[in-house]
Parts: sequence; C-alpha cells; structure tokens
Amino acid sequence: MSEEMKTRVQQQFGKNAEKYVTSVRHAKGEDLTLLVSAAQATKEMTVLDIATGGGHVANALAPLVKQVTALDLTQEMLNSAKVFIEGNGHGNVEFVKGDAEQLPFEDASFDIVTCRIAAHHFPNVPAFLREAYRVLKPGGKLQLIDNVSPEDGRLGEFYNEVERLRDRSHVRALSKSEWIGQLEQTHFQLDALICFQKPFEFQSWCQRMGLTPEEQDEVKAEFIKAEPATWEFFRITADAGEIVSFVGQSAYFQASKSL
Repeated sequence: MSEEMKTRVQQQFGKNAEKYVTSVRHAKGEDLTLLVSAAQATKEMTVLDIATGGGHVANALAPLVKQVTALDLTQEMLNSAKVFIEGNGHGNVEFVKGDAEQLPFEDASFDIVTCRIAAHHFPNVPAFLREAYRVLKPGGKLQLIDNVSPEDGRLGEFYNEVERLRDRSHVRALSKSEWIGQLEQTHFQLDALICFQKPFEFQSWCQRMGLTPEEQDEVKAEFIKAEPATWEFFRITADAGEIVSFVGQSAYFQASKSL
C-alpha cells in the first residue's frame, strides 16, 4: 500500500507540477515567513528541504545559507522547482530525487531540515521523522508545517475524507496532538507550535488537483451532506447550492535534535 501511495503522489504531482510553483497559497503566506524567520539561518548552514514541491522553502532559504538540498519524490516537481529557483538567481541549490522515508544522505549531514505542506502524503510518518532525525546534526532543527486535522475524531474524519476525494495521493492529516506524540517518540525536543487558519476557495482548491466536473461534484456532495456541527467548525459557506469556501488549519512545529 505504501508503494502504491507513492506512485499516486508521483502521478498526481507530476501532472500538476506547474500549478504548485505558481500557486499563491504555496508561494507566499505567513507560515513561510515564520519558517524563514525562525530558521535563524547563517551562511555556514546546510539545509535539506524534504518534499520541496514547487521549491518555495528552498528558494526562500537559499540566499541565507551555504547550500540547500531540495528533495522530492516526483521528477517533474524537481524540474519545475529547478527552473523557478535558478530563475531567481540561486546557484547553491542541489536537486535530488528521493523518498522522505529513505533519505539518501549520511548521518548528521544538515543543520536544518524543513518540510512544508507535504507530510499528509507520507504513508509512514514515523519513518520520515526517524530519517529527518538521523540526517540532522546534533543541535540541528526540524521545521515542519502541515495541514492538521481537528482533535475531534468525527471532524478529523470528515476533513481527511474530503481531502482523499480531492487528492488520491492524500494519506492522512494528523492532529496537532498526534504530531507532538510522533515527534517526542522520535526523540525530538519540541520547541514551538504555532497554528494558522487556512481559508480555502472551493473551486481553486479542487482545480489545483485537476479534478473533472464529476469528481468535483463528488467532493461537493460530502460538504453538502455534512452535519451542522461540521459546517460550523469549518466555516463552510455556500451559495445557490454551490460550496464557496471553508476554513482549515495548518500548524508549524519546530523541534530540535539533542546535542
């Protein structure tokens, strides 16, 4: 099942690579600003950006550090990120095709490991965290941002179900408490947790994954039939029977490896 999901990731993001480079939601945002600020990057540092996607984190950190390694499972994403980053004049970024759960790097290779809005695609989150811990230098930091599901189990199931309908490569968005547990079980020291509200415009949210009208109707039907408490929690809005928007949540986790 793990390999099947990774194939789905490659297929889904391969055909939509350019959309992620140009996506305003991915290119900008207060979460990206926070990550760059909190990195406290210096010119002596090396950074690994796992599941780089459109390359926005790598692009933002490249001017601040010695070298960035941008890793992604999907070659088309790497190709698009390379054009984007090198087009911005950054020549200190290496592009590596690889698996977040089996990193092709030596132990203690990086000062910072980042991963932004990607871990909900990973079939084996514990393996990803173990690998991130392994390749960090002692005292190094992990900066992780991802969409998170509500702590309420029924609301969490709704969110993950509509995400799976929209994106066949979606595995599961963890809750904040699950992330804290996973980080601590991997021996990370949690240093910071900051939450962000994420408003989604329904049409663009669906179109980013290239849904057909029939597939989009299937996703819409899940929203329409949701319980009133779900509508209230996610602040779902509709007009003339069409879903207009909803509000999700993402979280920034900063954790460090012991000296």
